[in-house]
Amino acid sequence: MKRLLQFLDASPVNFLAVNNIAKELEEHGFRRVSAEMPLGCVKAGDKLYVTKNDSSIYAFKIGNKPMAETGFRLICAHCDSPTFRIKPNAEMCCEGGLVKLNTEVYGGPIMSTWFDRPLTLAGRVIVRGEHELLPKTLLLHVKRPLLQISNLAIHFNRQVNDGVKLSKQKDMLPILGIINDELEKGNMLINVITEELQIAKEDILDFDLYLADATPACTFGVHNEFISSGRLDDLSMCYAGLEALLAAPLTDATQVLAIFDNEETGSQTKQGAGSPFFAAMLQRIAFAQSGTQEAYWQAVERAFMVSADNAHAWHPNYSEKYDPTNHPVLGGGPVIKINAAQKYASDAVSSAIFAEVCRKADVPCQRFVNHSDVAGGSTLGNILASSVPLRGVDMGNAILAMHSCRETGSVADHIYCVKAFTQFYRC
Repeated sequence: MKRLLQFLDASPVNFLAVNNIAKELEEHGFRRVSAEMPLGCVKAGDKLYVTKNDSSIYAFKIGNKPMAETGFRLICAHCDSPTFRIKPNAEMCCEGGLVKLNTEVYGGPIMSTWFDRPLTLAGRVIVRGEHELLPKTLLLHVKRPLLQISNLAIHFNRQVNDGVKLSKQKDMLPILGIINDELEKGNMLINVITEELQIAKEDILDFDLYLADATPACTFGVHNEFISSGRLDDLSMCYAGLEALLAAPLTDATQVLAIFDNEETGSQTKQGAGSPFFAAMLQRIAFAQSGTQEAYWQAVERAFMVSADNAHAWHPNYSEKYDPTNHPVLGGGPVIKINAAQKYASDAVSSAIFAEVCRKADVPCQRFVNHSDVAGGSTLGNILASSVPLRGVDMGNAILAMHSCRETGSVADHIYCVKAFTQFYRC
């Protein structure tokens, strides 16, 4: 559990999550390959990974037998979470020298949960390189409280506890600081970047920066049975998949971990589950192993996908929102997600397969179905399956307050999930 909390704290945005996963893969013998270079010969026992856009990562542990004979075992998740992106020309100087930043919403956050808490900045900064088509990327994580989005006092908004409609443009702008020197005007954010990265202002070309909760992840409860952190959806599933991949022994089947970006905004990007990039890498690996194009399609038919994205835990204050017979609880084990409108990849066959994997791992298993009067969400399983026609199941650990600045999960469920994923990779 300590490792999960450390990963959450070190991964406030997708770019840092991917960087941290890559470091762990390399520490365990995985070799980075470049998508623009030939793969060469691929043989049993090879451990490879590739990234796209610095914000998605795909790891492959080549099995003892050809993919055409055994298929592959795929766990996929996403590394992005709802937050607020810093706009260009973001600084807004107000009365008294107070500086706030202009932001736009990324994904679908519960906006009110971002008020009155210490926030920080994280993301990537693009700096000048040797060629205009090849700029350099630097990762930024300001490891101290830096900003805050402050509520309006109740004295000016007596109806605040009756529910208030929030404006994304007006209400969600964080305070950065007060100008102390005239030279800071219009340069406060840039000064933070240059000081953190020790670079010259003139070298900065652009950035992708986001707000993140500055409070560390922690456990709570009488028995420390709960996890409180931002980005449990879906970094907890990313890390469970990573731990399982590193723990699982080499088997006949090729083991794959695919961490996509931009699930929270529809997955339709070059680094999202809707991109052909992942399918192309699988095809290249199958061909490099077998020398035939047919091997990939045979591998797909013998493969199985676990689409791992967190599920909704039963909330004791809102039981009427849940299906009366299919509402998973915290600590009850991994959750198979089912939807008649095909928003999830699960069907009776794939659900049965994953339930049997859990049984073999001695892990309890739950099922989630939406209350028929409450609209549900979707995830990346079906989006990926539309380009790679995989058998697969949508599942996840149950959490409370999904898309809040801080979500709540279960310690036991994380342990259960790693065991189930490890057993899956053994299949």
